[in-house]
Amino acid sequence: MPEMEELKLTYDIVIFGASGFTGKYVIREALKFLNEPSSPLKSLAIAGRSPSKLAQALQWASNPNPPPEIPILTVDAADPSSLRRIASQAKIVLNCAGPFRLYGEPVVAACVEAGCDYLDICGEPEFMEVMEASYHDKAAENGSLVVSACGFDSVPAELGLMFNSRQWVSPAAPNRVEAYLSLESDRRIVGNLGTYESAVLGVANVNKLQELRRSRPRRPRPTIPGQPPKGPAFEHQKEFGVWALRLPSADSVVVRRTLSCLAENPAGIPGVNESAQQFEKRKAFWAAVKPAHFGVKIASKSLLGIVRIVTVGLFIAVFGKSSIGRRLLLKFPSVFSLGSFRKQGPTEEEVSSASFKMWFVGHGFSDASGTFEGNKKPDMEIITRVTGPEIGYLTTPIILVQCALVLLNQRDDLPKGGVFPPGIIFGPTDLQQRLQRNGVSFDLISKKSLSQRI
Repeated sequence: MPEMEELKLTYDIVIFGASGFTGKYVIREALKFLNEPSSPLKSLAIAGRSPSKLAQALQWASNPNPPPEIPILTVDAADPSSLRRIASQAKIVLNCAGPFRLYGEPVVAACVEAGCDYLDICGEPEFMEVMEASYHDKAAENGSLVVSACGFDSVPAELGLMFNSRQWVSPAAPNRVEAYLSLESDRRIVGNLGTYESAVLGVANVNKLQELRRSRPRRPRPTIPGQPPKGPAFEHQKEFGVWALRLPSADSVVVRRTLSCLAENPAGIPGVNESAQQFEKRKAFWAAVKPAHFGVKIASKSLLGIVRIVTVGLFIAVFGKSSIGRRLLLKFPSVFSLGSFRKQGPTEEEVSSASFKMWFVGHGFSDASGTFEGNKKPDMEIITRVTGPEIGYLTTPIILVQCALVLLNQRDDLPKGGVFPPGIIFGPTDLQQRLQRNGVSFDLISKKSLSQRI
Protein backbone atom coordinates (compact mmCIF):
# COMPACT_ATOMS: atom_id res chain seq x y z
CA MET A 1 0.00 0.00 0.00
CA PRO A 2 1.53 3.35 -0.94
CA GLU A 3 2.62 5.73 1.78
CA MET A 4 0.70 9.01 1.87
CA GLU A 5 2.87 12.10 2.33
CA GLU A 6 0.39 14.82 1.32
CA LEU A 7 0.57 17.37 4.13
CA LYS A 8 -2.64 19.16 3.13
CA LEU A 9 -4.74 16.19 4.14
CA THR A 10 -6.24 16.22 7.63
CA TYR A 11 -7.09 12.96 9.31
CA ASP A 12 -9.66 12.70 12.06
CA ILE A 13 -7.49 10.09 13.78
CA VAL A 14 -3.92 8.88 13.35
CA ILE A 15 -3.07 5.69 15.26
CA PHE A 16 0.62 5.79 16.19
CA GLY A 17 2.33 2.52 17.10
CA ALA A 18 -0.35 0.77 15.09
CA SER A 19 1.77 -2.27 14.21
CA GLY A 20 2.25 -3.28 17.86
CA PHE A 21 0.23 -6.00 19.54
CA THR A 22 -2.21 -3.53 21.11
CA GLY A 23 -2.08 -1.21 18.12
CA LYS A 24 -3.52 -3.76 15.70
CA TYR A 25 -6.49 -4.30 18.02
CA VAL A 26 -7.00 -0.52 18.11
CA ILE A 27 -7.05 -0.50 14.29
CA ARG A 28 -9.66 -3.25 14.31
CA GLU A 29 -11.84 -1.34 16.76
CA ALA A 30 -11.49 1.96 14.87
CA LEU A 31 -12.45 0.34 11.55
CA LYS A 32 -15.87 -0.54 13.03
CA PHE A 33 -16.69 3.19 13.12
CA LEU A 34 -14.94 4.45 9.99
CA ASN A 35 -17.46 6.08 7.63
CA GLU A 36 -20.45 4.64 9.48
CA PRO A 37 -23.49 6.94 9.03
CA SER A 38 -23.77 7.89 12.72
CA SER A 39 -20.01 8.05 13.34
CA PRO A 40 -17.93 11.24 13.30
CA LEU A 41 -14.89 9.24 12.13
CA LYS A 42 -14.54 9.97 8.41
CA SER A 43 -10.77 9.70 7.88
CA LEU A 44 -8.19 7.44 9.52
CA ALA A 45 -4.45 6.87 9.09
CA ILE A 46 -2.04 4.47 10.77
CA ALA A 47 1.56 5.31 11.60
CA GLY A 48 4.75 3.61 12.73
CA ARG A 49 8.33 2.82 11.77
CA SER A 50 7.70 -0.05 9.36
CA PRO A 51 5.24 0.35 6.46
CA SER A 52 5.29 -3.41 5.82
CA LYS A 53 4.39 -4.22 9.44
CA LEU A 54 1.68 -1.56 9.39
CA ALA A 55 0.23 -3.10 6.23
CA GLN A 56 0.25 -6.52 7.91
CA ALA A 57 -1.48 -5.09 10.99
CA LEU A 58 -4.13 -3.46 8.81
CA GLN A 59 -4.72 -6.70 6.95
CA TRP A 60 -5.05 -8.59 10.26
CA ALA A 61 -7.42 -5.97 11.67
CA SER A 62 -9.58 -6.03 8.52
CA ASN A 63 -9.91 -9.81 8.30
CA PRO A 64 -12.02 -11.41 6.86
CA ASN A 65 -12.63 -8.31 4.72
CA PRO A 66 -9.95 -6.89 2.42
CA PRO A 67 -8.01 -4.00 4.00
CA PRO A 68 -9.48 -0.57 3.28
CA GLU A 69 -7.50 2.07 1.41
CA ILE A 70 -6.32 4.10 4.38
CA PRO A 71 -3.01 5.98 4.52
CA ILE A 72 0.08 4.35 6.02
CA LEU A 73 2.52 6.91 7.43
CA THR A 74 6.17 6.20 8.22
CA VAL A 75 6.91 7.81 11.58
CA ASP A 76 9.61 7.22 14.18
CA ALA A 77 9.44 8.44 17.78
CA ALA A 78 13.16 9.19 17.49
CA ASP A 79 12.53 11.54 14.54
CA PRO A 80 10.81 14.73 15.79
CA SER A 81 10.20 16.02 12.26
CA SER A 82 8.18 12.93 11.35
CA LEU A 83 6.13 13.30 14.52
CA ARG A 84 5.47 16.97 13.79
CA ARG A 85 4.32 15.98 10.32
CA ILE A 86 1.62 13.59 11.53
CA ALA A 87 0.58 15.93 14.35
CA SER A 88 0.07 18.72 11.82
CA GLN A 89 -2.14 16.42 9.75
CA ALA A 90 -4.27 14.97 12.55
CA LYS A 91 -7.17 16.12 14.67
CA ILE A 92 -6.32 13.39 17.19
CA VAL A 93 -3.26 11.18 17.63
CA LEU A 94 -3.86 7.89 19.45
CA ASN A 95 -0.55 6.74 20.90
CA CYS A 96 -0.22 2.99 21.43
CA ALA A 97 3.61 2.89 21.56
CA GLY A 98 4.97 2.21 25.05
CA PRO A 99 6.59 2.04 27.47
CA PHE A 100 5.62 5.69 27.47
CA ARG A 101 8.43 6.87 29.75
CA LEU A 102 10.80 5.75 26.99
CA TYR A 103 8.91 6.73 23.84
CA GLY A 104 5.95 8.91 24.77
CA GLU A 105 7.25 12.43 25.38
CA PRO A 106 8.28 13.25 21.76
CA VAL A 107 4.76 12.35 20.62
CA VAL A 108 3.17 14.58 23.26
CA ALA A 109 5.59 17.41 22.40
CA ALA A 110 4.72 17.20 18.69
CA CYS A 111 0.96 17.21 19.36
CA VAL A 112 1.19 20.14 21.77
CA GLU A 113 3.30 22.11 19.28
CA ALA A 114 0.82 21.44 16.46
CA GLY A 115 -2.26 22.02 18.60
CA CYS A 116 -3.77 18.61 17.89
CA ASP A 117 -5.37 16.42 20.54
CA TYR A 118 -3.54 13.45 22.04
CA LEU A 119 -4.86 10.29 23.73
CA ASP A 120 -2.89 7.29 24.93
CA ILE A 121 -3.25 4.04 26.86
CA CYS A 122 -0.50 4.79 29.37
CA GLY A 123 -0.68 3.38 32.89
CA GLU A 124 2.57 4.97 34.12
CA PRO A 125 2.04 7.63 36.82
CA GLU A 126 5.51 9.15 36.37
CA PHE A 127 4.99 9.76 32.65
CA MET A 128 1.56 11.27 33.16
CA GLU A 129 2.70 13.63 35.90
CA VAL A 130 5.85 14.68 34.02
CA MET A 131 3.72 15.48 30.97
CA GLU A 132 1.38 17.57 33.09
CA ALA A 133 4.27 19.47 34.70
CA SER A 134 6.07 20.02 31.39
CA TYR A 135 3.31 20.64 28.84
CA HIS A 136 0.07 21.72 30.52
CA ASP A 137 0.47 25.47 30.03
CA LYS A 138 1.61 25.24 26.43
CA ALA A 139 -1.10 22.70 25.59
CA ALA A 140 -3.73 25.01 27.08
CA GLU A 141 -2.39 27.91 25.02
CA ASN A 142 -2.16 25.96 21.75
CA GLY A 143 -5.51 24.18 22.06
CA SER A 144 -4.08 20.69 22.44
CA LEU A 145 -6.01 18.38 24.76
CA VAL A 146 -3.60 15.78 26.16
CA VAL A 147 -5.26 12.91 28.02
CA SER A 148 -3.37 9.80 29.12
CA ALA A 149 -4.75 6.59 30.66
CA CYS A 150 -7.57 6.26 28.09
CA GLY A 151 -7.59 2.47 28.28
CA PHE A 152 -8.27 -0.08 30.99
CA ASP A 153 -5.85 2.10 32.91
CA SER A 154 -7.75 4.10 34.08
CA VAL A 155 -11.21 4.77 32.61
CA PRO A 156 -13.09 1.88 34.30
CA ALA A 157 -11.74 3.07 37.66
CA GLU A 158 -12.57 6.72 36.97
CA LEU A 159 -16.04 6.21 35.55
CA GLY A 160 -16.69 3.32 37.94
CA LEU A 161 -16.01 5.52 40.96
CA MET A 162 -18.21 8.28 39.54
CA PHE A 163 -21.00 5.79 38.83
CA ASN A 164 -20.86 4.53 42.44
CA SER A 165 -20.61 8.09 43.76
CA ARG A 166 -23.71 9.21 41.90
CA GLN A 167 -25.78 6.49 43.59
CA TRP A 168 -25.38 8.35 46.91
CA VAL A 169 -28.37 10.68 46.88
CA SER A 170 -28.12 13.62 49.29
CA PRO A 171 -28.01 13.77 52.22
CA ALA A 172 -26.19 10.42 51.78
CA ALA A 173 -22.48 10.54 50.85
CA PRO A 174 -19.63 8.03 50.55
CA ASN A 175 -16.54 7.99 52.73
CA ARG A 176 -14.54 5.39 50.84
CA VAL A 177 -14.88 3.26 47.73
CA GLU A 178 -12.77 0.12 47.35
CA ALA A 179 -12.46 -1.43 43.90
CA TYR A 180 -11.92 -5.19 43.58
CA LEU A 181 -10.53 -6.25 40.20
CA SER A 182 -10.99 -9.85 39.13
CA LEU A 183 -9.49 -11.07 35.83
CA GLU A 184 -11.29 -14.17 34.58
CA SER A 185 -10.72 -16.66 31.80
CA ASP A 186 -11.36 -20.23 30.73
CA ARG A 187 -7.67 -20.34 29.82
CA ARG A 188 -4.46 -19.18 31.44
CA ILE A 189 -4.45 -15.38 31.39
CA VAL A 190 -1.41 -13.84 29.69
CA GLY A 191 -0.95 -10.13 30.31
CA ASN A 192 0.17 -7.26 28.15
CA LEU A 193 3.99 -7.27 28.08
CA GLY A 194 3.97 -3.48 28.01
CA THR A 195 2.27 -3.48 31.42
CA TYR A 196 5.03 -5.71 32.79
CA GLU A 197 7.79 -3.54 31.28
CA SER A 198 6.15 -0.42 32.68
CA ALA A 199 6.04 -1.97 36.15
CA VAL A 200 9.73 -2.87 35.99
CA LEU A 201 10.72 0.62 34.83
CA GLY A 202 8.37 2.16 37.40
CA VAL A 203 10.34 0.54 40.23
CA ALA A 204 13.55 1.88 38.72
CA ASN A 205 12.18 5.42 38.60
CA VAL A 206 10.14 5.59 41.81
CA ASN A 207 12.55 8.10 43.37
CA LYS A 208 12.20 10.43 40.38
CA LEU A 209 8.42 10.39 40.76
CA GLN A 210 8.68 11.23 44.46
CA GLU A 211 11.08 14.08 43.67
CA LEU A 212 8.71 15.45 41.04
CA ARG A 213 5.79 15.43 43.46
CA ARG A 214 7.82 17.17 46.17
CA SER A 215 8.90 19.85 43.70
CA ARG A 216 5.36 20.76 42.64
CA PRO A 217 2.82 22.87 44.57
CA ARG A 218 0.51 20.82 46.75
CA ARG A 219 -2.86 20.49 45.06
CA PRO A 220 -6.13 20.93 46.96
CA ARG A 221 -7.74 17.83 48.35
CA PRO A 222 -11.44 17.11 48.15
CA THR A 223 -13.61 17.37 51.25
CA ILE A 224 -14.76 13.88 52.23
CA PRO A 225 -17.12 13.16 55.15
CA GLY A 226 -15.87 11.04 58.04
CA GLN A 227 -12.39 9.94 58.95
CA PRO A 228 -9.88 8.42 56.50
CA PRO A 229 -10.49 4.66 56.41
CA LYS A 230 -8.08 2.04 57.73
CA GLY A 231 -9.20 -1.07 55.92
CA PRO A 232 -7.17 -4.30 55.63
CA ALA A 233 -4.53 -4.61 52.92
CA PHE A 234 -5.47 -8.29 52.48
CA GLU A 235 -8.89 -9.84 52.93
CA HIS A 236 -11.26 -12.61 52.00
CA GLN A 237 -14.18 -10.81 50.34
CA LYS A 238 -16.90 -13.37 50.95
CA GLU A 239 -19.65 -11.52 49.09
CA PHE A 240 -17.79 -11.91 45.79
CA GLY A 241 -16.03 -15.16 46.68
CA VAL A 242 -12.52 -13.76 46.19
CA TRP A 243 -9.30 -13.14 48.04
CA ALA A 244 -8.11 -9.58 47.59
CA LEU A 245 -4.84 -7.72 48.04
CA ARG A 246 -4.26 -3.96 47.86
CA LEU A 247 -1.56 -3.06 45.38
CA PRO A 248 0.04 0.18 44.20
CA SER A 249 -2.15 1.20 41.29
CA ALA A 250 -2.10 3.74 38.50
CA ASP A 251 -5.88 3.80 38.86
CA SER A 252 -5.66 5.22 42.37
CA VAL A 253 -3.17 7.87 41.27
CA VAL A 254 -5.28 8.92 38.29
CA VAL A 255 -8.47 9.07 40.36
CA ARG A 256 -6.75 11.28 42.92
CA ARG A 257 -5.63 13.63 40.14
CA THR A 258 -9.22 13.89 38.88
CA LEU A 259 -10.54 14.56 42.40
CA SER A 260 -7.89 17.26 42.84
CA CYS A 261 -8.99 18.84 39.54
CA LEU A 262 -12.56 18.72 40.80
CA ALA A 263 -11.56 20.37 44.09
CA GLU A 264 -10.03 23.19 42.04
CA ASN A 265 -12.99 23.33 39.64
CA PRO A 266 -16.15 22.19 41.50
CA ALA A 267 -18.30 22.59 38.39
CA GLY A 268 -15.75 20.90 36.14
CA ILE A 269 -13.69 22.57 33.42
CA PRO A 270 -15.56 24.78 30.92
CA GLY A 271 -15.76 23.75 27.30
CA VAL A 272 -14.00 25.86 24.69
CA ASN A 273 -17.29 26.81 23.05
CA GLU A 274 -19.97 25.08 25.07
CA SER A 275 -23.64 26.03 24.88
CA ALA A 276 -25.70 27.25 27.82
CA GLN A 277 -27.39 23.84 27.86
CA GLN A 278 -24.05 22.04 28.07
CA PHE A 279 -22.92 24.43 30.81
CA GLU A 280 -25.93 23.45 32.94
CA LYS A 281 -25.45 19.76 32.13
CA ARG A 282 -21.80 19.88 33.19
CA LYS A 283 -22.62 21.64 36.47
CA ALA A 284 -25.41 19.16 37.25
CA PHE A 285 -23.17 16.17 36.56
CA TRP A 286 -20.37 17.28 38.87
CA ALA A 287 -22.84 18.33 41.57
CA ALA A 288 -23.95 14.69 41.70
CA VAL A 289 -20.38 13.34 42.01
CA LYS A 290 -19.34 13.02 45.64
CA PRO A 291 -15.61 12.49 46.28
CA ALA A 292 -14.43 9.53 48.35
CA HIS A 293 -11.22 7.89 49.45
CA PHE A 294 -10.37 5.35 46.76
CA GLY A 295 -8.23 2.23 46.55
CA VAL A 296 -7.85 -0.81 44.30
CA LYS A 297 -7.38 -4.44 45.27
CA ILE A 298 -6.50 -7.25 42.90
CA ALA A 299 -8.84 -10.16 43.46
CA SER A 300 -8.52 -13.89 42.86
CA LYS A 301 -10.91 -16.76 43.46
CA SER A 302 -8.05 -18.79 44.91
CA LEU A 303 -5.51 -18.01 47.61
CA LEU A 304 -2.86 -19.49 45.31
CA GLY A 305 -3.63 -16.76 42.79
CA ILE A 306 -2.82 -14.11 45.40
CA VAL A 307 0.41 -15.93 46.26
CA ARG A 308 1.42 -15.79 42.58
CA ILE A 309 0.71 -12.06 42.45
CA VAL A 310 2.75 -11.42 45.59
CA THR A 311 5.63 -13.52 44.25
CA VAL A 312 5.74 -11.65 40.93
CA GLY A 313 5.51 -8.34 42.79
CA LEU A 314 8.45 -9.29 44.99
CA PHE A 315 10.54 -10.28 41.95
CA ILE A 316 9.87 -6.90 40.33
CA ALA A 317 10.42 -4.95 43.56
CA VAL A 318 13.75 -6.67 44.38
CA PHE A 319 15.26 -7.12 40.90
CA GLY A 320 13.91 -3.82 39.56
CA LYS A 321 16.17 -1.77 41.84
CA SER A 322 19.38 -2.63 39.97
CA SER A 323 20.31 -2.39 36.28
CA ILE A 324 21.39 -6.04 36.18
CA GLY A 325 18.16 -7.12 37.82
CA ARG A 326 16.08 -5.09 35.38
CA ARG A 327 17.89 -6.62 32.42
CA LEU A 328 17.04 -10.07 33.74
CA LEU A 329 13.41 -9.13 34.37
CA LEU A 330 13.00 -7.73 30.86
CA LYS A 331 14.91 -10.56 29.15
CA PHE A 332 12.95 -13.36 30.84
CA PRO A 333 9.45 -11.99 31.49
CA SER A 334 7.80 -15.40 31.41
CA VAL A 335 10.15 -16.74 34.10
CA PHE A 336 9.90 -13.83 36.53
CA SER A 337 6.15 -13.37 36.01
CA LEU A 338 5.53 -17.11 36.52
CA GLY A 339 4.08 -17.32 33.02
CA SER A 340 1.72 -14.34 33.42
CA PHE A 341 3.55 -12.35 30.69
CA ARG A 342 5.46 -13.49 27.63
CA LYS A 343 7.18 -11.72 24.77
CA GLN A 344 4.94 -13.07 22.02
CA GLY A 345 1.78 -11.99 23.85
CA PRO A 346 -1.46 -13.95 24.18
CA THR A 347 -3.11 -15.90 21.38
CA GLU A 348 -6.39 -14.69 19.91
CA GLU A 349 -8.13 -17.59 21.68
CA GLU A 350 -6.67 -16.50 25.03
CA VAL A 351 -7.78 -12.92 24.42
CA SER A 352 -11.32 -13.87 23.40
CA SER A 353 -11.76 -16.15 26.42
CA ALA A 354 -10.82 -13.52 29.02
CA SER A 355 -12.97 -10.94 30.80
CA PHE A 356 -12.93 -8.75 33.88
CA LYS A 357 -15.18 -7.81 36.76
CA MET A 358 -14.50 -4.74 38.87
CA TRP A 359 -16.65 -4.32 41.96
CA PHE A 360 -16.86 -0.92 43.65
CA VAL A 361 -17.78 -1.23 47.32
CA GLY A 362 -18.74 2.14 48.76
CA HIS A 363 -19.11 2.77 52.48
CA GLY A 364 -20.52 6.02 53.74
CA PHE A 365 -23.32 7.78 55.54
CA SER A 366 -27.08 7.82 55.02
CA ASP A 367 -26.90 11.39 56.35
CA ALA A 368 -23.50 13.02 55.87
CA SER A 369 -24.35 16.21 57.76
CA GLY A 370 -22.17 16.57 60.85
CA THR A 371 -19.75 13.81 59.74
CA PHE A 372 -16.98 16.01 58.36
CA GLU A 373 -15.47 16.67 61.79
CA GLY A 374 -16.76 13.84 63.99
CA ASN A 375 -15.96 10.14 64.42
CA LYS A 376 -19.26 8.77 63.22
CA LYS A 377 -18.90 5.38 61.55
CA PRO A 378 -20.32 4.65 58.08
CA ASP A 379 -23.83 3.20 58.22
CA MET A 380 -24.48 2.55 54.54
CA GLU A 381 -23.02 0.45 51.73
CA ILE A 382 -23.51 0.72 47.98
CA ILE A 383 -22.00 -1.83 45.59
CA THR A 384 -21.68 -1.24 41.85
CA ARG A 385 -19.81 -3.18 39.20
CA VAL A 386 -18.07 -2.64 35.86
CA THR A 387 -17.64 -5.66 33.59
CA GLY A 388 -16.18 -6.17 30.15
CA PRO A 389 -14.00 -8.32 27.89
CA GLU A 390 -10.24 -8.94 28.16
CA ILE A 391 -8.58 -5.82 29.54
CA GLY A 392 -5.46 -5.23 27.43
CA TYR A 393 -6.50 -5.97 23.85
CA LEU A 394 -10.31 -5.74 23.85
CA THR A 395 -11.48 -3.35 26.58
CA THR A 396 -8.54 -0.95 26.12
CA PRO A 397 -9.15 -0.44 22.35
CA ILE A 398 -12.89 -0.05 22.99
CA ILE A 399 -12.23 2.70 25.53
CA LEU A 400 -9.53 4.47 23.49
CA VAL A 401 -11.63 4.59 20.33
CA GLN A 402 -14.75 5.74 22.17
CA CYS A 403 -12.76 8.52 23.87
CA ALA A 404 -11.59 9.62 20.41
CA LEU A 405 -15.15 9.57 19.05
CA VAL A 406 -16.28 11.73 21.97
CA LEU A 407 -13.54 14.23 21.09
CA LEU A 408 -14.58 14.28 17.44
CA ASN A 409 -18.27 14.60 18.27
CA GLN A 410 -18.21 16.94 21.28
CA ARG A 411 -15.00 18.97 20.96
CA ASP A 412 -16.71 22.34 21.62
CA ASP A 413 -18.01 21.01 24.93
CA LEU A 414 -14.51 20.08 26.14
CA PRO A 415 -11.67 22.29 27.43
CA LYS A 416 -9.61 24.20 24.87
CA GLY A 417 -6.43 22.36 25.88
CA GLY A 418 -4.16 21.21 28.67
CA VAL A 419 -2.91 17.97 30.20
CA PHE A 420 -5.59 16.16 32.20
CA PRO A 421 -6.62 12.74 33.54
CA PRO A 422 -9.54 11.17 31.67
CA GLY A 423 -12.16 11.47 34.42
CA ILE A 424 -12.28 15.25 34.56
CA ILE A 425 -12.56 15.45 30.75
CA PHE A 426 -14.89 12.57 29.90
CA GLY A 427 -16.99 12.34 33.08
CA PRO A 428 -19.75 14.74 31.94
CA THR A 429 -19.83 13.37 28.37
CA ASP A 430 -21.70 10.34 27.05
CA LEU A 431 -18.59 8.12 27.30
CA GLN A 432 -20.18 5.78 29.86
CA GLN A 433 -23.23 5.28 27.63
CA ARG A 434 -20.96 4.67 24.63
CA LEU A 435 -19.00 2.05 26.54
CA GLN A 436 -22.22 0.41 27.67
CA ARG A 437 -23.29 0.05 24.04
CA ASN A 438 -19.91 -1.47 23.14
CA GLY A 439 -19.54 -4.19 25.73
CA VAL A 440 -18.36 -2.47 28.94
CA SER A 441 -21.25 -2.51 31.42
CA PHE A 442 -21.97 -0.44 34.54
CA ASP A 443 -24.44 -1.96 37.01
CA LEU A 444 -25.86 -1.16 40.43
CA ILE A 445 -25.59 -4.34 42.50
CA SER A 446 -26.97 -3.42 45.93
CA LYS A 447 -27.70 -0.74 48.50
CA LYS A 448 -27.59 -1.72 52.15
CA SER A 449 -28.03 -0.11 55.51
CA LEU A 450 -26.52 -1.64 58.66
CA SER A 451 -29.61 -3.70 59.30
CA GLN A 452 -31.55 -4.04 56.05
CA ARG A 453 -31.38 -3.81 52.31
CA ILE A 454 -32.63 -0.47 51.02
